[in-house]
Amino acid sequence: MTKKTESAPEQPQQEQPQQPLIINGQYIKDLSFESPNSPGILSDLQNAQPDVSVNVDVNASKLEGDENLNLYEVVLDIKAELKVDGKVGFILELQYAGVFTLNVPAEHLSAVLLIECPRLLFPYARNLVSDATRDGGFVPLFLQPIDFAGMYQANMQQKEAGETKGDETIN
Repeated sequence: MTKKTESAPEQPQQEQPQQPLIINGQYIKDLSFESPNSPGILSDLQNAQPDVSVNVDVNASKLEGDENLNLYEVVLDIKAELKVDGKVGFILELQYAGVFTLNVPAEHLSAVLLIECPRLLFPYARNLVSDATRDGGFVPLFLQPIDFAGMYQANMQQKEAGETKGDETIN
């Protein structure tokens, strides 16, 4: 005699929660290094203190395509310049970008795009800046960590005061 066993009724599979942030890719969008006064500037560096200026901006935009994908491009725009006694040692311009899928509430979208995404891109951009300046014959330029949350808050305060300069773009 065979015994029949009843299988448990199939449970509907629960939908997996979507990850809030997915890095789809990172890339150099543009990289430029110029040393217009080399090789003479290198000897000038031995006798004078260089003046280094660094500017960092963040831009974000929604990528066109399937509206359900929530794809965004975030670009770190880094410009660095070294001068010695008024002469340009180097000019470095880097646009380092990433494509992100974001599954966050609309009220948090701007903050994630302009704080969390650049925070994830920054270590790679920092390495590129260091390598480019070293390979250009200069002491490597090591960028200090950037407070993207502070930048975001300052930008929001400027917007509230009506003084925005339009550094970030979110479409």
